[in-house]
Amino acid sequence: MIPRRTRLRRTLVVATAVAAVTTGAWMAHDGSMSAGPSAPAPGGSAAHPSPGAGAGDAPAPPLPRAVPLRLTVPTLRLSAPLVPVGLDTARHLQPPPLDRPREAGWYAAGPTPGSAGTALVVGHVDDRTGPAVFFLLAKLRPGDPIDVTRADGRTAHFTVDAVALYPKKHFPSRQVYGTRPGPPQLRLLTCGGRYSARTGYVANTVVYAHLTLTGRATRATSEQSPHGSLPRRH
Repeated sequence: MIPRRTRLRRTLVVATAVAAVTTGAWMAHDGSMSAGPSAPAPGGSAAHPSPGAGAGDAPAPPLPRAVPLRLTVPTLRLSAPLVPVGLDTARHLQPPPLDRPREAGWYAAGPTPGSAGTALVVGHVDDRTGPAVFFLLAKLRPGDPIDVTRADGRTAHFTVDAVALYPKKHFPSRQVYGTRPGPPQLRLLTCGGRYSARTGYVANTVVYAHLTLTGRATRATSEQSPHGSLPRRH
């Protein structure tokens, strides 16, 4: 339940994206970062999980690049359209506009979900009217499935490795954004932690997942509600 109050505009900003761009990590065509150590995240629910190794399923070989169309998370009864997003003028990774809170955005300058490298998908946790597309993201657990339907008719099936909560002041950019090049991985990102009307959310929720299976898109996947089962605002 979202408190009944007027909130300031909350644009999800993936912490330290500015630093990432400054160091050239986002300048690569696939948008992914080279791996490197970083300090543990105080207060995180999972500090520095091992991408692609946490859920027990062997990684699947990468798919060719193709535009992603829909994100489906059966555990959350969530199915949302995917739209391309990029960086703003301050070089921050941006989610879809606030007036489209049920959409998730994939970083179009990076790998597409299922292709080699780390694909990034961002979305709002809530807006002025109530829960948004990634309101329940933190409830995911290792082993949960995530499916991405693609324009080439294939579905990329991912398995969650870990879910982490990182304070924005200690956001581990290299850990989150993955390796270049590397195996097919997926990151889902949204705001999280405590909310302040003055500063917004103090943390980011990050879901780590790796590709475990590929196949043709099915009717069951493509016909799920685009709104999932988000709680109604009371």
